Amino acid sequence: SLFLVLTLVSVFVCGFGKRIPILSFDEGYSQLFGDDNLVLHRDGKAVHLSLNERTGSGFVSQDLYLHGYFSASIKLPADYTAGVVVAFYMSNGDMFEKNHDEIDFEFLGNIRGKDWRIQTNIYGNGSTSVGREERYNLWFDPADDFHQYTILWTDSQIIFYIDNIPIREFKRTAAMGGDFPSKPMSLYATIWDGSDWATNGGKYRVNYKYAPYVAEFSDLILHGCAVDPIEFSSKKCDTTSQSLELSATITPSQRSKMDSFRRKHMTYSYCYDQTRYKVPPVECVINPREAERLKRFDPVTFGGRRHHGKRHHRSRASRSEADTI
Repeated sequence: SLFLVLTLVSVFVCGFGKRIPILSFDEGYSQLFGDDNLVLHRDGKAVHLSLNERTGSGFVSQDLYLHGYFSASIKLPADYTAGVVVAFYMSNGDMFEKNHDEIDFEFLGNIRGKDWRIQTNIYGNGSTSVGREERYNLWFDPADDFHQYTILWTDSQIIFYIDNIPIREFKRTAAMGGDFPSKPMSLYATIWDGSDWATNGGKYRVNYKYAPYVAEFSDLILHGCAVDPIEFSSKKCDTTSQSLELSATITPSQRSKMDSFRRKHMTYSYCYDQTRYKVPPVECVINPREAERLKRFDPVTFGGRRHHGKRHHRSRASRSEADTI
């Protein structure tokens, strides 16, 4: 029942993940692209997505969801991974070409000896001219083992988790209007060639000598309000959203871990990027300590000093954001 599902969601968010059902691939997903670059393992409980010279690969949820708890354990490719992008994200771009919503985890590969980077991003109502990227280093090597990546999306906030630690909390504000994701979305997982932008702004490209690049997915969780896009009514999902709101509370212990993560590992936040936004976007809540730390980290981008002469050109979306590492 829906009530049971939501009870399990709240149990899981509180840290008792074993109690929530994990789907096999066929129960929740379909192949998106990539032919035989998508391979099922462990009786369909694990999926390997690979990228080679011919194609990347990906899968998509069979249902559209309005709000929910979406999670996977992911192990990324090792060795030289420059230009490789692995994405775990929600989108409705196939249905709403001009005003789509999106909630992203993107993993950006690197040259040998340098770590994977991760970025999160949010679009609402086609607001792709306002990239809401944050970028982070990790406290572990994501190619060594599986780690859990989770998106919790409610009517009023979005929380990104890694291994049950919240790393970003994005709250809906009245000023944002429709820029907060609010239409039903599918969940996607993909691996693809992002040579043109992913590593140092395209300086380092995918080297297919190291292919195939394989991203492994397991512990697939899809918990939310599945909707029919044609007969869609948000009323049907009200109870779902209310229950998710209860489970979206960040405990004091989790908040402490989130603050620590952001202090140690966040390398970029659009809210402080003065080369892109003379005034921070309306939903930004400026944290003076974050501002000061990022300013020391990258004074040009975050306002410690001004470059005279040639301005840094920033494109409209994360796809071509220069690397800050």
